[in-house]
Amino acid sequence: MFRAFRNALKIPDLRRKILFTLGMIFVYRLGGWIPIPGVDVVLLRNAVGGAEAGAIVGIINVFAGGALQQMAVFALGIMPYITASIIMQLLTVVIPKLEELSREGEQGRRKITQYTRYAAIALALLQSTALVTLARNGGAFSVNVMPGAGTGTIIVAVVTLTAGTALIMWMGELITARGVGNGMSILIYVSIVSQFPSQLQIVRVQNGPEWVAGVLLMGVALTVAVVFMEMGQRRIPVQYARRQVGLKSYGGQSTYIPLKVNQSGVIPVIFASSLLYLPGLASQLSGSAGLANFSERYLTDASSPVFILIFAAMTIFFAYFYSSITFKPAEVADNMQRYGGFIPGIRPGRQTAEYLDKVLTRITLPGALYLAAIAVTPFILLAVGNIGAFPLGGVSLLIMVGVALQTMQQLESQLMQRNYEGFLR
Repeated sequence: MFRAFRNALKIPDLRRKILFTLGMIFVYRLGGWIPIPGVDVVLLRNAVGGAEAGAIVGIINVFAGGALQQMAVFALGIMPYITASIIMQLLTVVIPKLEELSREGEQGRRKITQYTRYAAIALALLQSTALVTLARNGGAFSVNVMPGAGTGTIIVAVVTLTAGTALIMWMGELITARGVGNGMSILIYVSIVSQFPSQLQIVRVQNGPEWVAGVLLMGVALTVAVVFMEMGQRRIPVQYARRQVGLKSYGGQSTYIPLKVNQSGVIPVIFASSLLYLPGLASQLSGSAGLANFSERYLTDASSPVFILIFAAMTIFFAYFYSSITFKPAEVADNMQRYGGFIPGIRPGRQTAEYLDKVLTRITLPGALYLAAIAVTPFILLAVGNIGAFPLGGVSLLIMVGVALQTMQQLESQLMQRNYEGFLR
């Protein structure tokens, strides 16, 4: 593996891509430490030490690489873009115009990407306004970290946070175009990894060094399980009939439809997390006592069995929901029939669609249960061992493994094109 890295650095083009990616990562991490205007840094540092902000803004802080706790320029991280991407994927199924654009090839995808950027900026504006409000009323931290901030300062702070999200989107697209791997995924990966030292330190202080070793061993075991499940797929064989056009024959080849065990990726966990945090955020903004009591009793205490069951159930539900909208058996069956393809032993058309739907439903069950198990692992540790910071669980582990596999495969393909041994040899 180390020899493969050395070979990659020997290739001028690949070396430039790697160095460019590292440079963008440096700028991204630097922006996570520059506070926005109007923030009292001394109050912020004292507040972070005893704040219990994780119940409301914890997931945003994970994707921001700790920048939220610093009230930095990149405090919102890439979360608005992720949310906008999910919304656009759902709207593509609902709105016929967007569905037509998705079928127009590269040009249609560019328009959808542009719409996603606009939606991300709008969400960043809303989230930055909510964050500044929570920072001033003590909802995000234990005290008001923006004392004496006037209307002008608040507007500048909101604009700065929104501009930070726009800059992150631009940097992610630059990494995709001129660097290595998917830019947005790389930035999320860096944000999660950057939290490891501080989270392990929290475990050591609160639970002792033996728990640190236990967490690391459990993290390795979970990583192996995630890799095994993420690479698992059901390959449905497809045979295409041979066609004779003039003196040339087309088709006749055999292929397969890969149905992954985890067809929906990490999206169900993000959906469940976002919905569970919304009531708490709404109670902070509205000041409703009834909503606050309900949120604290059922949706805020992550060590509560009720919270764990609700989170697992929502993850399983969204796994089925998202798989059903991303893979359409009827559309796949129609495309196969149009080009002369069929599944051996299954009639083309309606029976093929029913067969694909049955296989998808059955294979989604173990994938949904696996997602739920990985997602609730940190909460179970919190309930059993009082471990409040588990760096290798839930959304973090799923994203890390997925991004690492994707980036490794891209570097592998580029090395193989130049007759070098890949990472897996």
